[in-house]
This record gives sequence, structure tokens and C-alpha cells, in this order.
Amino acid sequence: MTKASDRAYDAIRAMILSGELAAGDPVREEALAERCGVSRTPIRDALRRLEGDLLIRKTDSQRSFVADWSLDDVGDAFELRAMLEGYAARRAARNMSAEVLEQLRACNAAIAAAISGRKPDVATFLDRNREFHALVLETAGSRRLTNLLTALIEQPVVWRTAHHYDPEAFQRSHSEHGDLLSAFERGDGAWAESIMAGHIRRAFHAYSDAHLGMKAAGRDAA
Repeated sequence: MTKASDRAYDAIRAMILSGELAAGDPVREEALAERCGVSRTPIRDALRRLEGDLLIRKTDSQRSFVADWSLDDVGDAFELRAMLEGYAARRAARNMSAEVLEQLRACNAAIAAAISGRKPDVATFLDRNREFHALVLETAGSRRLTNLLTALIEQPVVWRTAHHYDPEAFQRSHSEHGDLLSAFERGDGAWAESIMAGHIRRAFHAYSDAHLGMKAAGRDAA
């Protein structure tokens, strides 16, 4: 894979994850090539990779669009995350070091600060939350597990919906991270696995509630 293709992949993926390219938006190679500063060949390579990540879909006529995930699709992804990240937490508890524990505590402290104001700092919450989960996965020490989870963790629907969380959902996420830290401190893999699986399941229900609320708001506006 060429460096130009990698740059294009990273740039387009970031546009999708941030919502700059929204679900259902058409994906035009010429326009993307101009924005990314590359030729159309690296754009085609990048779009093939993004299709494999389930972020891009192609129609029968070979036109490309940003993928739109149904609630059932998202539910499947969260179910897999609960199983895989639960297992990652079990492995991480076994491999946990004092240094990584401090890094996890620092992430969770930054999350607490981000959600403590009258208006939550959602961007910081998402960044530090991603860092927290990435540290757990890294400490699990399984390349295969990392490859399986990468496409599931960074879903654009999750990024967008976090902006519609209520304060209680943010606080629960922070509290569950605290419970994970307690399990990691004790090296209790079974406890860590249980907490992480529940954490992911709770996140899905928070997503589902926000998703349904957003659809209802759209109907009311119409």
C-alpha cells in the first residue's frame, strides 16, 4: 500500500468518523482526490479499504456512499465488542503494570474533567475514552484481538451519538471505568471481563436511546 493511499485512507476515514461525510452521502473520487491532494488511484485504493471496514458501501451500479448502519447492525457490533473487549479486559488484568494503571487513571481523570462542566466537552471525552480502551487492548497483548476490534471500536454512529448523551450517560461511563480500574488493581480478570462486557452493553443502550430520540425529533420537526 502506497503512502498516498495511506494518507487518503486516513483522511477519508477521519471525515466519516467526524461526521463531515455523513451517512448516505455520495463519495466522489474526483472531489476526494482534490481534497486529499492525491490522484484518483490512491483514492480508489482507500475506498476499497473503507468498504472492507464497512464505512463505505457500493451500489449495484458501483457508485459509492457513506454507509448507514441500522440499529440492528449497531447492536451486532456492540454484541461483538462486549465479547471481545471483555476478553481483552481479562487478559489486560493479567498483564497490568503500575505504569499502565497510572495512564488509565490519568485518562479517566481527564474524562471526569471533560464532563464536569455545565456543557460536556464531548470531543475530549471521546478522545480520552478512546485512549482508555486502546490502553486496555494494548495491555491485553494480542495482535489478533486488536485486528478484530479495530473496526468495531471506531464507528461513526458512536461518535455522532455521543453528542446527544445526557449527563447521566457520561457519568455512568466514567464510573464504570473506575470499576475497571479497581479490577485491574487487583489483577482480577473475571471481574474485569464482567465489568467491561456490561460497560459495552450499557453503551449500546445509551446509543439506542439517543438514536431513537434523534429519529423521533426528526419526525416531530417534519
